[in-house]
Amino acid sequence: MIDHNIAISEADLAAIGEGDLAYLRQMSSDDIRARFPSAQAIRPGLRLWALFSADGTPLAVSDDRGTILASADENELQTVSIH
Repeated sequence: MIDHNIAISEADLAAIGEGDLAYLRQMSSDDIRARFPSAQAIRPGLRLWALFSADGTPLAVSDDRGTILASADENELQTVSIH
C-alpha cells in the first residue's frame, strides 16, 4: 500500500535526478540572460536552447538543439524537454 501522506521537502524534490537528469528548454535570449549571469553579451530577440540540471541550475546554452543534446550526452545526463 502506498502512503500518500508522505511529505517531501522542496529541496528533496529538487535533488531527485541530480547528476543523472537534465531538462532542455527553448527560451528567448532575454530569459537566458536573466538565468545565465555570464550570458549578458547575448543579443536580445533570439530563440535559444538551454540545458538545466534537475534542480534548475543552468548548465549550457546554444542556438543549436543538437549541441545541447551532445553536451548532455558527454556529461552522461538523460534529458527531458520542457515546453
